[in-house]
Amino acid sequence: MKRNMLLLLSLFVVMLQACRVEPAEINYGKDACNFCKMNIVDRQHAAELVTQKGKPFKYDAIECLVRDLNRNMDDKDVALLLVADYANPGKLVDAKTATYLISENLPSPMGADLTGFSKKEDAESVLKDKGGELFNWEQIRAKLK
Repeated sequence: MKRNMLLLLSLFVVMLQACRVEPAEINYGKDACNFCKMNIVDRQHAAELVTQKGKPFKYDAIECLVRDLNRNMDDKDVALLLVADYANPGKLVDAKTATYLISENLPSPMGADLTGFSKKEDAESVLKDKGGELFNWEQIRAKLK
C-alpha cells in the first residue's frame, strides 16, 4: 500500500512538471525554427512561443515567430511570447513589451531586418546609428501580416 502511494505521488509530481509553462532553452546551432525549419544560430534575433499547455516553439528570427503566430496560432492558446534582446544576446524578453527596430543596416536571419530590444532607449540608440523605424508589438504584427 505504501509503495503504491509513493508511486502515485511520483507520477503526480512528474505530470505537474510536464505541464509547466516556461521557456525551453534554445540550443543554438542544433534547434530548428518551427516556421522556416532553418537552424537557430543567431542569439540576437531568436524567439520563442510557449503554449498554455507548456509546449515550446522556437524560431530563428522574430519575423518567423510573428508570421507563425499570424498564420497558424490562436492568441488564446499562447502563454508566452519571447524575443531576443539585441543588447543582451541570448536573453529572451517579453515580446509584447519589447521595442522593435526595422533597419536595412541591421539584417535579421530571414530578411525582414527586424530586431527586438527590451529597453526602448537601447532601440533608440541603435536607431540613431543604423537608421530605420521603431515599432511596438502590435505594429510589428500588423506590418508582417
